[in-house]
Amino acid sequence: MEFITTLFYFLIVIGILVFIHEFGHFAAAKLNGMRADVFAFGMGPRVFGFNKVNGFTFGKLKEDVVLGDNTDYRLCAFPIGGYVKVAGMIDESMDKDFVGKEPQPWEYRSKPVWRRMIVITAGVFMNLVLAFIIFYSITLVKGKNLMDTTTIGYIAQGSPAQEFGLRTGDKIISINGNTAEYWEDIQSKIYIDNLGESLTFGINRNGKDTSILIPKEKIGVLTDKPFGIYPNNTTPIINDVLSGKPASNAGIQANDEIVSYGGTAVSNSQMLISLIKNSAGKETKIEWKRNGQFMSANVTPSVEDSTIGIFIGEKYTGPEKLLSYNVITAIPKTFGDMYYFGVEVFFKSIAKVIKGDIPFKKAIGGPVKIAKASAQSAEAGFLTFINFVALLSMSLAVINILPFPALDGGHFVLLMFEGIFRKPLPYKVQISLQYAGFIILIAFMLFVLYNDLISLN
Repeated sequence: MEFITTLFYFLIVIGILVFIHEFGHFAAAKLNGMRADVFAFGMGPRVFGFNKVNGFTFGKLKEDVVLGDNTDYRLCAFPIGGYVKVAGMIDESMDKDFVGKEPQPWEYRSKPVWRRMIVITAGVFMNLVLAFIIFYSITLVKGKNLMDTTTIGYIAQGSPAQEFGLRTGDKIISINGNTAEYWEDIQSKIYIDNLGESLTFGINRNGKDTSILIPKEKIGVLTDKPFGIYPNNTTPIINDVLSGKPASNAGIQANDEIVSYGGTAVSNSQMLISLIKNSAGKETKIEWKRNGQFMSANVTPSVEDSTIGIFIGEKYTGPEKLLSYNVITAIPKTFGDMYYFGVEVFFKSIAKVIKGDIPFKKAIGGPVKIAKASAQSAEAGFLTFINFVALLSMSLAVINILPFPALDGGHFVLLMFEGIFRKPLPYKVQISLQYAGFIILIAFMLFVLYNDLISLN
């Protein structure tokens, strides 16, 4: 069941992104007087499709079918990506039947360079538009809730934070010289801005300022395990309970607030997880609060997996700062988020991979990781899910505009060459570049998929 749910959300995410991107190419081609022969979801052989000439059909179109100005809307065998086949364009379909023939008025190659540039960049533009609409909508509806604390409430056992002397009650002032005002600042500075680097914490402990340096080789890969610090003023909340498990049998329900476990007051979800794991096979008292009423029971965590059958969330109970935006002020905030997540974080991560600060196989995620993240974001709520879609849309836009053969950016470079030198590269060169780029991309995708699969172990 979990596999089906994960696959379902993955297909939704990929479907949205592919449709938006390819619709950009499709609409731009039509508006510029070009024929779009194919609008495909997926890659590879045609499974089924529809066009106005011969209606709904299965399998490959017959050779004698003449579509004219009509488009064949099809689903292909491999549900990764998609494409629009624009007449007279050398693209991923590898159609080169038109080479050697006179350009036709409806073909891509017969149009001015500036019109072809619009068609090539329209997919990227639509991905940016989608990201803008989502970020803008979330900013207007939700604003931004910031946890107004930088005080550590819990240190995970065996974590880098514990090993190098960070303590519960420490107030974090700065990380690598950059001031931290809210807990969100701390998270972004550890897991995004300074990922793969050494961390120097400026802290206030018992009224005295001091600093703690944690070398990057001691931090480890934070995509595998957390750094180990959590904010104060939190309490663990039950998101869901598995039937037939110890927690369910004890009467624990979703939205219950866990107060103590084994006589130890619990203030953090990670703390609760650690306590449960340490009591595997032992009957232990757990106390919780529901609608202001305290309840308790005994549970015995499973010896096999050290769990009691609960999904644990976190509720922040401390002071917050709400940043609200109107229809005007939300615009610069949205562009700022798009630049930060889509450009700054992306290229910083690439630079760190090149420098060796982040292992390549840890920095790259393929379809398996995207599928898992899609399901997890959906479980966290609608806003989290569409925010994830927006982030992927930004990434797709940035990747596609890179000047690499077979990507939109590669086509754009060829058009720039044609615009500067007043003639296109020979078709043989264009086809060779397309083949080479396509082969490299396929090899890269296979590597990423392999990396995804071995990371599941």
